Amino acid sequence: MSWTQTYTPVAGSLIGSALVAALPVVALLGALAFFHVKAHWAALVGLALALGIAIGVYGMPASMAGAAALNGAAFGLLPIGWIVLNAIFVYDITVRTGKFEVVKETIAGLASDRRIQVLLIGFSFGAFIEGAAGFGTPVAISAAMLIGLGFKPLPAAGLALIGNTAPVAYGALGTPIITLAKVTGLNELALSAMAGRQLPLFSLIVPFWLVWAMSGFRGMVEVWPACLVAGLFFAVPQFVVSNFYGPSLVDIVAAAGSLLAVYLLLKVWQPRSVWRFHDERDGDAALAGARKSVGAAAARRGPTGAEALVAWLPWIILSVFVFAWGLPSVKSWMNGLFNPTWEVPFLHNLVHKAPPVSKALAPEAAKYSLNLLSATGTGLLLSGVVSGLLLKLGPGDLLRTYLGTLKRVRFSLLTIAAMLALGFTTRFSGSDSTMGLAFASTGHLFPFFSPLLGWLGVALTGSDTSSNVLFGNLQVVSAQQIGMNPILAAASNSSGGVMGKMIDAQSIVVASVATGQHGHEGAILRYVFWHSLVLACLVGVVVFLQAYVFPWMVPIPH
Repeated sequence: MSWTQTYTPVAGSLIGSALVAALPVVALLGALAFFHVKAHWAALVGLALALGIAIGVYGMPASMAGAAALNGAAFGLLPIGWIVLNAIFVYDITVRTGKFEVVKETIAGLASDRRIQVLLIGFSFGAFIEGAAGFGTPVAISAAMLIGLGFKPLPAAGLALIGNTAPVAYGALGTPIITLAKVTGLNELALSAMAGRQLPLFSLIVPFWLVWAMSGFRGMVEVWPACLVAGLFFAVPQFVVSNFYGPSLVDIVAAAGSLLAVYLLLKVWQPRSVWRFHDERDGDAALAGARKSVGAAAARRGPTGAEALVAWLPWIILSVFVFAWGLPSVKSWMNGLFNPTWEVPFLHNLVHKAPPVSKALAPEAAKYSLNLLSATGTGLLLSGVVSGLLLKLGPGDLLRTYLGTLKRVRFSLLTIAAMLALGFTTRFSGSDSTMGLAFASTGHLFPFFSPLLGWLGVALTGSDTSSNVLFGNLQVVSAQQIGMNPILAAASNSSGGVMGKMIDAQSIVVASVATGQHGHEGAILRYVFWHSLVLACLVGVVVFLQAYVFPWMVPIPH
């Protein structure tokens, strides 16, 4: 038995249907932000509402709704939860062996200023991990590293989320843009180029924004050269590679350029004063006094080059493994070895999308792959095992560390599973398409709302790739109705979506796990929400100008 989605189930009213469709998301975010409900309970409440609306309002058969939720929960555990678990495992190994203290000293030797550290780790290094892996990996790793450097949990989580914006559209070796091209049938290089004519502006802005959010305007002004160098040497390669090569290596090249440029800058320039958090300053003053009394040279010996290399070894190995696991050829080879795939019972090809969300009635595939070998989390697990053995941990020590990590993140894994179950339920029931159609009904203002539709998609699904699958065709159809270039509209879905990455429930849970803040997800959401919304609106302004004032900026496919 098949079932066709309907998008105006509430008295044929798009607005009324959209308000009802939004209830699970509103309940979830409201429970987190205002009622301080623990994340796994908030996610379960949102899931229950989503199932009730799917069955009771949209008329989705209960068997299909249940299958969609279970499919989402499974996807939440593998690959998303698998990434989170093993990323934290690598971090726990570095802490257990004491090597993270050396990492802290090497970064402090390069820059003890917290503003520079957040640029290096939260922006540049996080962008490299995003380009190689995506799917929450950079937030988990960057937030954990910032915690290890001495950042408080809340700013570590929030700043890692804000920093992980500009690279998202080209994450996981360009997967969001590549997927968008397949879904819409539009030219891949044209879509890559279009996003590459929107996002470099924000790549230039985000380092300033990131430091401003942490230290205020005056604190940002004091390190403007570092902010400019980090952003400029990311933005220029991002534009060049996306326009003349394609989406796959954009983040890798841009992040490497940004890291190298900031490193070289710090060789010839340092901030006039070292900025620290308020609670650190008294301790720093006392430490300075102690060092002065015994002689600064004798007070502390920095790590040698060999010690620094050994301490950084887990993160070097992690970067190599993550990059290798992201290569399409490696993934294909591993999937050829082991990748059992099932058609989800009661769901696969039984739900049909309908116009205007799709060009014609189209069945929704629902397959689940147990791609344990090719999953990024497996690369992280192996990098942890190799690193641990090289750092002289025995198999028993590694197992105890892993079990400790698993115990620490167990409720967060439940939360991620429930979040993805909610997202899959709204996707297959069509309720998220109802919200998308409400955005698409804005007529000549649609170029402004087009990126906000992508922002909504990422906030709902936790993935720029999933948002492009969900709303890519809707963007094209809506653009054609008002005479807007479909390449501009489709690319805007991905560009706007990157700003939703910092508020999607999945990313917030990943950040909370990495910083040991389970139960404080609402505080993280409040920390980043307005940053996300304002940046998304700024993307809307840029797209509006490109549609009506600078149409020559839209590439013409060859």
